[in-house]
Amino acid sequence: MKKQVLFSVFEFIIFLCFHFLFISLGIEAQTCDPSGTIPGTTPPPGQCNQDNNADCCVEGEVYTTYSCSPPVSDNTPATLTINSFQEGGDGGGASKCDNQYHSDDEPVVALSTGWFSQSSRCNKFININGNGKSARALVVDECDSQEGCNDEHAYQPPCRNNIVDASKAVWTALGVPESEQGELDITWSDA
Repeated sequence: MKKQVLFSVFEFIIFLCFHFLFISLGIEAQTCDPSGTIPGTTPPPGQCNQDNNADCCVEGEVYTTYSCSPPVSDNTPATLTINSFQEGGDGGGASKCDNQYHSDDEPVVALSTGWFSQSSRCNKFININGNGKSARALVVDECDSQEGCNDEHAYQPPCRNNIVDASKAVWTALGVPESEQGELDITWSDA
């Protein structure tokens, strides 16, 4: 009888350990599912700026939208893309945080909608790690993951939910040659 009680206590402890493990894994593995789609439209002539190899929306294509981004950590995986925040650049209008344009020589970024977090990261710095180097950049805009294919978004598709859209200054600080600038796997964190 004594062995059976001990075994049951042991089983209960194992059960609790697995239960807490699955709960903690569930918290770590939070997902960000698509929130919808938008149809592609053909941009009016000359209205889609393809500087920095930006994509233009395509009539008949369907683009996925997101209202969230993956959870932020001390080492958040992301994709770095290149953007011009200058007037007339491929970024479209003035930056959302300060209604200003920014030189390509300034280390500034736009974050996907979920990470932009309703402007809560506006005018705050983030640390970016990639290409074996690190850089610090100021958040000035949202890389809209919910809207796109219209005039306000320079007739470009919505951003994916894991994008840090950076000026040339950030790419330079990370030591990426201009010929290789476009997309790069990085990690980032709040500074």
